Amino acid sequence: MNRPAFEPSLKGRALRLLSQREHSRLELERKLSAHETEPGTLAKALDELQARGFISEERVVESVIHRRAAKLGTARVKQELQAKGLSGEAVTEALEQLRITELERAREVWARKFGEPATEPKEKARQIRFLISRGFAAEVVRKVVG
Repeated sequence: MNRPAFEPSLKGRALRLLSQREHSRLELERKLSAHETEPGTLAKALDELQARGFISEERVVESVIHRRAAKLGTARVKQELQAKGLSGEAVTEALEQLRITELERAREVWARKFGEPATEPKEKARQIRFLISRGFAAEVVRKVVG
């Protein structure tokens, strides 16, 4: 068999991924499962990294919110957090904070994209669709565009 001179361990691969950005445990399992040679070795490696604090749901939540909250509404941020396999109090608390600031975030996104109120119904509908697609709540969109 021709094997590469050096093949990183599962823990090494996980650390390399974590050095690029925060990953949830589920994301790491998805990305590294193809490299697992013996059943259970990936779970063991991830358990060790989690015990040492390298994998942290709280940091993943903070990272997603920091990167995405300025552009997206609460619904889209929630969707991204769920896709990462996150659940629990940290997510719930973060989403509550986002709901508080959703109106002002929607106004900022709208102002960057459009800047002025729509004069025609077709344009108003386009602005509404844009904000809804970004995950902002319908009542917030009505306040911003209306």
